[in-house]
Amino acid sequence: MAQPAYLSRFATRGADVFDAPRHAFVVRITHWINTLSFFGLLVSGIAILLAHPRLYWGETGGVGTPSLVDLPLPFVLAGQSGWGRYLHFLSAWICVCNGFVYLVSGILMRHFRRNLLPSASQEPFPAYNVLQRFTYLGTIFGLFPFVIWTGLAMSPGLSSVFPTLVTALGGQQSARTLHFVAASFLVLFLIAHIAMVCAAGFLAGVRAMITGYGAERI
Repeated sequence: MAQPAYLSRFATRGADVFDAPRHAFVVRITHWINTLSFFGLLVSGIAILLAHPRLYWGETGGVGTPSLVDLPLPFVLAGQSGWGRYLHFLSAWICVCNGFVYLVSGILMRHFRRNLLPSASQEPFPAYNVLQRFTYLGTIFGLFPFVIWTGLAMSPGLSSVFPTLVTALGGQQSARTLHFVAASFLVLFLIAHIAMVCAAGFLAGVRAMITGYGAERI
């Protein structure tokens, strides 16, 4: 009689593991909105950069002035910066608003505490290891806010009302250069994120992020 009872408990446990939602609805919807907005930011950012692929330091910089870095890209492609700036602006505000919803819901639903903060009582980690967790936390609470800050500092309207936004960075051209560097790290994070999803099982990971459910190994 003991063996059937054990098998019953094991089957119940296995079913619970499979049926337990890996990602809450808010996490899933904000993830895909962020994916689309990030793609818009990436495409428009490249278009803006192609219009003037030089980086400067300080308050001013332009054609005829010494540059900090000359990127190996075609210089001044006509017609790129107009639609690029519009799409960049639109995608940025979608990303900011979406990120705010994710942040508030993550705090209220204890998503960060349960799924991202390393805990000594959780060994081995079912979803993320220590390095992955700290990378996600550093990106969410460090890199993303810095990208937003440097982006806002490039706005003449906002910097005129809040001059500290740009003066703390050393000028608008400094903000542009730092924005490019931070955005490059975000692209690297995206590549690493996709690589980790592929290593863990791409189809299962995508299915879990769409439906919220996926089998976990015990």
